[in-house]
Amino acid sequence: MRARPLLAFGLAVLSIASPSVAADSGRLPVTPFATLPPDVRHPESLDVDPATGEVYVGTFDARVPESTRDNQVLRFAADGRLLAQRRFGPTPLTGVAFHDNHIYVLNFGASKLQRLPARFDADSPIEDVATFTTLSPAAPPSRRIDNPDGSQDTITFGSQGFPAINGMVFDRAGTLYVSDSFQGAIYRIANAAACRPCTVEVFARDPLLGTTGALPFGANGMAFNADESVLYINNAGDGRVLRKRMPGGAIGVHADGVYGADGLLFHAGLLWVSANQIDTLVAIDEHGRVRHRAGDFLGVDAQGAPRALLFPAASAVQGRRMIVANLALPLSAATGDEWEEDVTRWNLMQFDLPDPPPPAH
Repeated sequence: MRARPLLAFGLAVLSIASPSVAADSGRLPVTPFATLPPDVRHPESLDVDPATGEVYVGTFDARVPESTRDNQVLRFAADGRLLAQRRFGPTPLTGVAFHDNHIYVLNFGASKLQRLPARFDADSPIEDVATFTTLSPAAPPSRRIDNPDGSQDTITFGSQGFPAINGMVFDRAGTLYVSDSFQGAIYRIANAAACRPCTVEVFARDPLLGTTGALPFGANGMAFNADESVLYINNAGDGRVLRKRMPGGAIGVHADGVYGADGLLFHAGLLWVSANQIDTLVAIDEHGRVRHRAGDFLGVDAQGAPRALLFPAASAVQGRRMIVANLALPLSAATGDEWEEDVTRWNLMQFDLPDPPPPAH
Protein backbone atom coordinates (compact mmCIF):
# COMPACT_ATOMS: atom_id res chain seq x y z
CA MET A 1 0.00 0.00 0.00
CA ARG A 2 1.12 3.51 -0.78
CA ALA A 3 1.39 6.42 1.62
CA ARG A 4 -1.81 8.43 1.75
CA PRO A 5 -3.63 10.60 4.31
CA LEU A 6 -4.73 8.57 7.31
CA LEU A 7 -8.28 8.03 8.50
CA ALA A 8 -9.74 10.80 10.61
CA PHE A 9 -9.06 8.74 13.71
CA GLY A 10 -5.40 9.47 13.04
CA LEU A 11 -4.26 6.02 14.07
CA ALA A 12 -2.51 3.12 12.46
CA VAL A 13 0.51 1.12 13.22
CA LEU A 14 2.64 2.02 10.26
CA SER A 15 6.37 1.62 10.23
CA ILE A 16 9.25 1.05 7.88
CA ALA A 17 10.90 -1.56 5.79
CA SER A 18 12.72 -2.84 2.76
CA PRO A 19 16.13 -1.25 2.41
CA SER A 20 17.00 -0.27 -1.12
CA VAL A 21 20.31 -2.18 -1.07
CA ALA A 22 19.55 -5.77 -1.97
CA ALA A 23 21.16 -9.11 -2.70
CA ASP A 24 18.65 -11.65 -1.42
CA SER A 25 18.42 -15.23 -2.64
CA GLY A 26 14.88 -15.32 -3.98
CA ARG A 27 11.49 -14.45 -2.52
CA LEU A 28 10.14 -16.88 0.05
CA PRO A 29 6.57 -18.04 -0.78
CA VAL A 30 3.78 -17.58 1.77
CA THR A 31 0.72 -19.78 2.34
CA PRO A 32 -2.43 -19.42 4.49
CA PHE A 33 -2.25 -20.16 8.22
CA ALA A 34 -5.69 -19.10 9.51
CA THR A 35 -8.71 -17.01 8.55
CA LEU A 36 -10.15 -14.75 11.23
CA PRO A 37 -13.81 -15.15 12.25
CA PRO A 38 -16.32 -13.06 10.26
CA ASP A 39 -16.73 -10.58 13.15
CA VAL A 40 -13.00 -9.76 13.41
CA ARG A 41 -10.99 -7.45 11.17
CA HIS A 42 -7.54 -5.84 10.87
CA PRO A 43 -5.12 -8.19 12.68
CA GLU A 44 -2.26 -5.84 13.66
CA SER A 45 -0.08 -7.57 16.26
CA LEU A 46 1.16 -11.11 16.87
CA ASP A 47 3.05 -13.26 19.31
CA VAL A 48 3.57 -16.97 19.94
CA ASP A 49 3.88 -19.07 23.08
CA PRO A 50 7.15 -20.90 22.32
CA ALA A 51 6.17 -23.88 24.49
CA THR A 52 2.78 -24.63 22.93
CA GLY A 53 2.98 -22.84 19.58
CA GLU A 54 -0.29 -21.03 20.31
CA VAL A 55 -0.66 -17.78 18.37
CA TYR A 56 -2.01 -14.54 19.84
CA VAL A 57 -3.46 -11.78 17.65
CA GLY A 58 -4.54 -8.22 18.49
CA THR A 59 -6.71 -6.11 16.16
CA PHE A 60 -6.66 -2.49 15.01
CA ASP A 61 -10.28 -1.76 14.18
CA ALA A 62 -10.48 2.06 13.84
CA ARG A 63 -13.72 2.39 11.88
CA VAL A 64 -15.87 5.48 12.17
CA PRO A 65 -18.21 5.77 14.00
CA GLU A 66 -16.70 4.16 17.09
CA SER A 67 -19.86 2.17 17.71
CA THR A 68 -18.99 -0.06 14.73
CA ARG A 69 -15.63 -1.15 16.15
CA ASP A 70 -15.04 -4.53 17.75
CA ASN A 71 -11.39 -4.85 18.77
CA GLN A 72 -10.35 -8.26 20.07
CA VAL A 73 -7.47 -10.47 21.13
CA LEU A 74 -7.63 -13.94 19.56
CA ARG A 75 -5.95 -17.21 20.54
CA PHE A 76 -5.18 -19.82 17.88
CA ALA A 77 -3.84 -23.34 18.28
CA ALA A 78 -0.48 -24.17 16.73
CA ASP A 79 -2.30 -25.60 13.71
CA GLY A 80 -4.44 -22.48 13.13
CA ARG A 81 -7.67 -23.53 14.90
CA LEU A 82 -9.39 -20.69 16.74
CA LEU A 83 -9.45 -21.37 20.50
CA ALA A 84 -10.69 -18.15 22.10
CA GLN A 85 -11.76 -14.52 21.52
CA ARG A 86 -11.67 -11.71 24.10
CA ARG A 87 -13.37 -8.45 23.14
CA PHE A 88 -11.82 -5.06 24.03
CA GLY A 89 -14.44 -2.80 22.46
CA PRO A 90 -13.83 0.38 20.42
CA THR A 91 -10.21 1.11 21.35
CA PRO A 92 -7.68 -0.16 18.75
CA LEU A 93 -4.81 -2.38 19.88
CA THR A 94 -1.23 -2.04 18.63
CA GLY A 95 0.79 -4.72 20.37
CA VAL A 96 0.60 -8.14 21.96
CA ALA A 97 3.43 -9.95 23.74
CA PHE A 98 3.56 -13.33 25.47
CA HIS A 99 5.46 -13.18 28.77
CA ASP A 100 5.33 -15.22 31.98
CA ASN A 101 2.12 -17.05 31.01
CA HIS A 102 0.28 -13.81 30.27
CA ILE A 103 -0.57 -11.84 27.16
CA TYR A 104 0.38 -8.17 27.37
CA VAL A 105 -1.63 -5.79 25.20
CA LEU A 106 -0.90 -2.22 24.14
CA ASN A 107 -4.31 -0.56 24.10
CA PHE A 108 -3.53 2.30 21.73
CA GLY A 109 -6.91 3.96 22.03
CA ALA A 110 -6.93 3.88 25.85
CA SER A 111 -3.19 4.68 26.29
CA LYS A 112 -2.83 1.66 28.56
CA LEU A 113 -0.78 -1.49 28.94
CA GLN A 114 -3.13 -4.33 29.83
CA ARG A 115 -2.83 -8.07 30.27
CA LEU A 116 -4.76 -11.35 30.15
CA PRO A 117 -3.89 -14.89 31.23
CA ALA A 118 -2.33 -16.79 28.33
CA ARG A 119 -5.17 -19.36 28.36
CA PHE A 120 -7.85 -16.67 28.29
CA ASP A 121 -11.44 -17.18 27.25
CA ALA A 122 -14.26 -14.80 26.34
CA ASP A 123 -14.82 -13.80 29.97
CA SER A 124 -11.26 -13.56 31.29
CA PRO A 125 -10.59 -10.35 33.24
CA ILE A 126 -8.54 -7.63 31.53
CA GLU A 127 -6.04 -6.15 33.98
CA ASP A 128 -4.65 -2.62 33.70
CA VAL A 129 -0.87 -2.67 34.18
CA ALA A 130 0.26 0.88 33.32
CA THR A 131 -1.05 4.14 31.89
CA PHE A 132 0.85 6.41 29.47
CA THR A 133 0.43 10.17 29.58
CA THR A 134 1.44 13.38 27.81
CA LEU A 135 5.15 14.16 28.08
CA SER A 136 6.55 17.62 28.72
CA PRO A 137 7.44 18.84 26.20
CA ALA A 138 5.09 16.69 24.12
CA ALA A 139 7.23 16.91 20.97
CA PRO A 140 10.72 15.40 20.62
CA PRO A 141 13.72 17.75 20.24
CA SER A 142 14.38 19.41 16.90
CA ARG A 143 16.67 17.71 14.41
CA ARG A 144 19.39 19.26 12.26
CA ILE A 145 19.81 17.98 8.71
CA ASP A 146 23.12 18.44 6.88
CA ASN A 147 22.34 18.72 3.15
CA PRO A 148 24.62 17.54 0.31
CA ASP A 149 25.21 21.13 -0.85
CA GLY A 150 26.61 22.10 2.53
CA SER A 151 23.45 23.87 3.73
CA GLN A 152 21.53 22.87 6.81
CA ASP A 153 17.87 22.48 7.71
CA THR A 154 16.21 22.19 11.10
CA ILE A 155 13.12 20.05 11.64
CA THR A 156 10.96 21.22 14.53
CA PHE A 157 8.39 18.65 15.59
CA GLY A 158 4.89 19.26 16.86
CA SER A 159 2.70 17.01 18.99
CA GLN A 160 -0.80 17.10 20.44
CA GLY A 161 0.48 15.14 23.42
CA PHE A 162 -1.29 11.85 22.62
CA PRO A 163 0.89 8.93 23.82
CA ALA A 164 0.85 6.78 20.67
CA ILE A 165 2.05 3.52 22.24
CA ASN A 166 2.87 1.25 19.34
CA GLY A 167 5.57 -1.41 19.71
CA MET A 168 6.93 -3.33 22.70
CA VAL A 169 9.60 -5.84 23.59
CA PHE A 170 10.61 -7.62 26.81
CA ASP A 171 14.21 -8.26 27.75
CA ARG A 172 15.26 -11.44 29.56
CA ALA A 173 15.15 -9.66 32.94
CA GLY A 174 11.45 -8.92 32.47
CA THR A 175 11.81 -5.22 31.72
CA LEU A 176 9.35 -4.02 29.09
CA TYR A 177 10.23 -1.35 26.51
CA VAL A 178 7.43 0.51 24.69
CA SER A 179 7.66 2.94 21.75
CA ASP A 180 5.66 6.17 21.37
CA SER A 181 5.17 7.06 17.71
CA PHE A 182 3.88 10.62 18.19
CA GLN A 183 5.92 11.90 21.13
CA GLY A 184 9.19 10.37 19.88
CA ALA A 185 9.98 8.35 22.97
CA ILE A 186 10.83 4.91 24.32
CA TYR A 187 9.42 3.98 27.72
CA ARG A 188 10.71 1.42 30.20
CA ILE A 189 8.68 -0.54 32.76
CA ALA A 190 10.86 -2.54 35.15
CA ASN A 191 9.63 -5.98 36.21
CA ALA A 192 6.38 -5.50 34.32
CA ALA A 193 5.08 -8.95 35.31
CA ALA A 194 5.14 -8.18 39.04
CA CYS A 195 5.07 -4.41 39.62
CA ARG A 196 1.84 -3.04 41.10
CA PRO A 197 1.49 -0.21 40.47
CA CYS A 198 3.95 -0.08 37.59
CA THR A 199 6.09 2.98 36.98
CA VAL A 200 6.52 4.17 33.40
CA GLU A 201 9.97 5.72 32.86
CA VAL A 202 11.10 7.64 29.79
CA PHE A 203 14.08 5.57 28.67
CA ALA A 204 14.98 7.54 25.52
CA ARG A 205 13.91 10.70 23.75
CA ASP A 206 15.66 11.63 20.52
CA PRO A 207 15.00 13.58 17.29
CA LEU A 208 15.49 10.33 15.34
CA LEU A 209 12.40 8.91 17.07
CA GLY A 210 10.16 11.62 15.59
CA THR A 211 9.10 12.19 11.99
CA THR A 212 7.55 14.74 9.67
CA GLY A 213 7.15 12.14 6.91
CA ALA A 214 4.04 11.27 4.91
CA LEU A 215 3.50 8.42 7.37
CA PRO A 216 3.03 10.32 10.64
CA PHE A 217 4.47 7.58 12.86
CA GLY A 218 7.99 7.78 14.23
CA ALA A 219 9.25 5.24 16.78
CA ASN A 220 7.45 1.96 16.12
CA GLY A 221 8.49 -1.72 16.16
CA MET A 222 11.36 -2.77 18.44
CA ALA A 223 13.61 -5.81 18.86
CA PHE A 224 16.76 -6.81 20.75
CA ASN A 225 19.71 -8.57 19.20
CA ALA A 226 20.75 -11.98 20.55
CA ASP A 227 22.71 -10.80 23.59
CA GLU A 228 20.49 -7.74 24.17
CA SER A 229 23.40 -5.38 23.72
CA VAL A 230 21.53 -3.51 20.96
CA LEU A 231 17.92 -2.32 20.78
CA TYR A 232 16.62 -1.87 17.23
CA ILE A 233 13.77 0.59 16.57
CA ASN A 234 11.77 1.34 13.44
CA ASN A 235 10.93 4.90 12.37
CA ALA A 236 7.94 4.72 10.02
CA GLY A 237 7.81 8.16 8.46
CA ASP A 238 11.58 8.49 8.04
CA GLY A 239 11.94 5.04 6.48
CA ARG A 240 14.70 3.88 8.81
CA VAL A 241 15.71 1.11 11.18
CA LEU A 242 17.51 2.68 14.12
CA ARG A 243 19.82 1.13 16.69
CA LYS A 244 20.74 1.96 20.27
CA ARG A 245 23.63 0.37 22.17
CA MET A 246 22.29 -0.70 25.56
CA PRO A 247 21.84 0.75 28.02
CA GLY A 248 23.18 4.26 27.50
CA GLY A 249 24.36 4.46 23.90
CA ALA A 250 23.26 7.07 21.39
CA ILE A 251 20.52 6.30 18.85
CA GLY A 252 21.83 6.03 15.29
CA VAL A 253 20.74 4.82 11.86
CA HIS A 254 21.13 1.10 11.11
CA ALA A 255 19.41 0.89 7.71
CA ASP A 256 18.04 3.67 5.52
CA GLY A 257 15.67 3.73 2.54
CA VAL A 258 13.08 1.57 4.27
CA TYR A 259 9.39 2.41 4.34
CA GLY A 260 6.20 0.85 5.61
CA ALA A 261 7.44 -1.55 8.31
CA ASP A 262 5.18 -2.29 11.25
CA GLY A 263 6.53 -5.21 13.22
CA LEU A 264 10.23 -5.76 13.92
CA LEU A 265 11.49 -9.17 14.98
CA PHE A 266 15.04 -10.45 15.56
CA HIS A 267 15.58 -14.15 14.85
CA ALA A 268 18.73 -16.17 14.09
CA GLY A 269 20.85 -13.10 13.38
CA LEU A 270 18.31 -11.35 11.13
CA LEU A 271 15.90 -8.46 11.64
CA TRP A 272 12.56 -9.30 10.02
CA VAL A 273 10.73 -6.10 9.05
CA SER A 274 7.04 -6.18 8.09
CA ALA A 275 6.98 -3.84 5.08
CA ASN A 276 3.32 -2.94 4.81
CA GLN A 277 3.85 -0.39 2.01
CA ILE A 278 5.26 -3.04 -0.34
CA ASP A 279 3.35 -6.09 0.99
CA THR A 280 6.54 -7.94 1.88
CA LEU A 281 8.65 -9.08 4.81
CA VAL A 282 12.30 -8.10 4.54
CA ALA A 283 15.16 -9.71 6.49
CA ILE A 284 18.12 -7.42 7.26
CA ASP A 285 21.36 -8.60 8.80
CA GLU A 286 23.24 -6.84 11.58
CA HIS A 287 25.20 -4.84 9.02
CA GLY A 288 22.00 -3.43 7.48
CA ARG A 289 22.12 -5.59 4.34
CA VAL A 290 19.00 -7.28 2.90
CA ARG A 291 19.28 -11.09 3.02
CA HIS A 292 15.76 -12.35 2.26
CA ARG A 293 12.31 -11.24 1.19
CA ALA A 294 9.08 -13.11 1.82
CA GLY A 295 5.72 -12.75 0.15
CA ASP A 296 4.01 -10.32 -2.20
CA PHE A 297 0.48 -9.19 -2.96
CA LEU A 298 -1.32 -11.62 -5.28
CA GLY A 299 -4.85 -10.23 -5.21
CA VAL A 300 -8.04 -10.76 -3.20
CA ASP A 301 -9.79 -14.12 -3.48
CA ALA A 302 -13.48 -14.87 -4.05
CA GLN A 303 -14.12 -14.98 -0.28
CA GLY A 304 -12.71 -11.46 0.13
CA ALA A 305 -9.43 -12.55 1.75
CA PRO A 306 -5.96 -11.41 0.66
CA ARG A 307 -3.87 -13.84 -1.31
CA ALA A 308 -0.33 -13.84 0.10
CA LEU A 309 0.45 -10.51 1.83
CA LEU A 310 -1.56 -7.29 1.94
CA PHE A 311 -0.38 -4.64 4.41
CA PRO A 312 1.59 -7.08 6.61
CA ALA A 313 1.84 -5.52 10.07
CA ALA A 314 3.53 -8.05 12.35
CA SER A 315 5.22 -11.43 12.44
CA ALA A 316 6.09 -14.09 15.00
CA VAL A 317 8.21 -17.23 14.90
CA GLN A 318 6.59 -20.61 15.49
CA GLY A 319 9.23 -23.31 15.33
CA ARG A 320 10.71 -23.31 11.83
CA ARG A 321 8.06 -21.07 10.31
CA MET A 322 6.96 -17.46 10.60
CA ILE A 323 3.35 -16.31 11.03
CA VAL A 324 2.36 -12.95 9.46
CA ALA A 325 -0.67 -10.73 10.13
CA ASN A 326 -2.37 -9.12 7.13
CA LEU A 327 -3.66 -5.83 8.56
CA ALA A 328 -5.25 -4.90 5.19
CA LEU A 329 -6.28 -1.44 6.42
CA PRO A 330 -7.46 1.19 3.89
CA LEU A 331 -5.84 4.54 4.62
CA SER A 332 -7.17 7.05 2.14
CA ALA A 333 -10.54 8.79 2.01
CA ALA A 334 -10.83 8.11 -1.71
CA THR A 335 -12.81 5.19 -3.11
CA GLY A 336 -11.43 2.58 -5.48
CA ASP A 337 -7.72 3.37 -5.02
CA GLU A 338 -6.74 0.61 -2.56
CA TRP A 339 -7.00 -3.18 -2.70
CA GLU A 340 -7.66 -3.13 1.03
CA GLU A 341 -11.15 -1.81 0.24
CA ASP A 342 -12.03 -5.18 -1.31
CA VAL A 343 -11.12 -7.21 1.76
CA THR A 344 -14.07 -8.62 3.74
CA ARG A 345 -12.26 -11.51 5.51
CA TRP A 346 -8.93 -11.04 7.22
CA ASN A 347 -6.23 -13.67 7.56
CA LEU A 348 -2.85 -14.77 8.83
CA MET A 349 -0.19 -16.18 6.52
CA GLN A 350 2.91 -18.34 7.05
CA PHE A 351 6.21 -19.19 5.43
CA ASP A 352 9.14 -21.51 6.15
CA LEU A 353 12.15 -19.76 7.61
CA PRO A 354 15.32 -19.97 5.53
CA ASP A 355 18.26 -21.96 6.81
CA PRO A 356 20.52 -19.85 9.00
CA PRO A 357 23.84 -18.77 7.43
CA PRO A 358 26.88 -20.88 8.28
CA PRO A 359 28.96 -19.62 11.22
CA ALA A 360 31.79 -17.24 10.36
CA HIS A 361 35.32 -18.63 10.60
